[in-house]
Amino acid sequence: MLFESYKFIAPLAANLQREGFRRPTDIQFRAIRPTLNGADLLAIAQTGTGKTMAFAIPIIDILGRSTHKRTEHAPRALILVPTHELARQIAEVFKKLARSTQLKVLCVTGGGSIDDLVHSIPRYCDIVVATPGRILDLVRNKHLSLHYLQILVLDEADRMLSLGFRPDIDSLIGHMPQRRQTLFYSATISPEIKKLAHRLVRNPIRIEIAPEDPITQNVDHALLEVSMEEKRFFLERIIRENAESKIIVFVRTKVRAERVQAAMRRVNIETSIIHGGLERIERLWALNSFSEGSVRVLIATDVSARGLDIPNINYVINYDMPTEPEVYVHRIGRTGRGNKHGVAVSFCAPEEEPLRRAIESLIGRYLPIIEMDRVAHDETLALSAAADTDWRTLLRREQEREAEILAAGKKKKRKI
Repeated sequence: MLFESYKFIAPLAANLQREGFRRPTDIQFRAIRPTLNGADLLAIAQTGTGKTMAFAIPIIDILGRSTHKRTEHAPRALILVPTHELARQIAEVFKKLARSTQLKVLCVTGGGSIDDLVHSIPRYCDIVVATPGRILDLVRNKHLSLHYLQILVLDEADRMLSLGFRPDIDSLIGHMPQRRQTLFYSATISPEIKKLAHRLVRNPIRIEIAPEDPITQNVDHALLEVSMEEKRFFLERIIRENAESKIIVFVRTKVRAERVQAAMRRVNIETSIIHGGLERIERLWALNSFSEGSVRVLIATDVSARGLDIPNINYVINYDMPTEPEVYVHRIGRTGRGNKHGVAVSFCAPEEEPLRRAIESLIGRYLPIIEMDRVAHDETLALSAAADTDWRTLLRREQEREAEILAAGKKKKRKI
């Protein structure tokens, strides 16, 4: 089935054609028609399946056809997401698809001045994409009203719950009309997710795009067994051997992210970095530079990178093994999207072996080990631009100098 078969409003149809979208993905095919018909949805789908357009397309068509009078500062559709980056990404999708319509799209996130945000709110904002905490601030202070909301979307609902947004979501629901359409998207369907979903949706149509294999078939997996201290050398080698590739490197904490960036800087490799401790403008610069290709390596923590849809990522490097096996699936979902091919390489230190086993149990397969003999291992360390400053090298050379001094002393004694 082609998008032209849906008979969308003319601007939306033209925008889809201009952006090169011809045929819906599975989740889009199953979700668009029920959404257009006004049904509530409970959709469970893995990352990279096209969820954003599954709700963006019908929302734009519904609001674009509506004859209801618009109310000032009262959005008709609200999309709640867990992170700033995902909010901006989804807002951009809406703006592209709503081009040449009268619909106004507003992105609401924390991290900046609330006064600047208030002044940026247009008189009429039809679609708001927001993180729960900041939109709640605006609603409580009467800068926005949800009394006329027609459509509510919760995207990455499992992640919002894990980040502690449940109280904010509950508060926002109290400001919304009971009669509304609710679209609930999540990658998992835990008991807590079910409890929240059943409070928000009425007789929902359940859509589940969850194959037996939870990971995309477009990604090749590899595991490199290496010590924690030596990971940076192997990261450097991968980056240098794939200089034209776009690479995202996942680490466990913001401190680790900064250390890895510093290690790459010492060997003259430029990287962007993104974690929750950065200012919004810094995070935006990092994403833009990586997305546009001016910087080809992005170092990221899981919270910041969840749900990002950056095109043409060739490699995902698990510099730190994820502490939760489900996170592995989300990480590698940054590559191999659509019909593109990608590679996921995991660095596993001996102390991370339990984490590896948990991942293999979840995905139902072993991660293929990159066999590396001692020669290849030593060659990687020797080729590093950091070899002259590495503590192992310094220690070895100091031992060599001591041996030379000792040998010279013995030779001198023999002459005497």
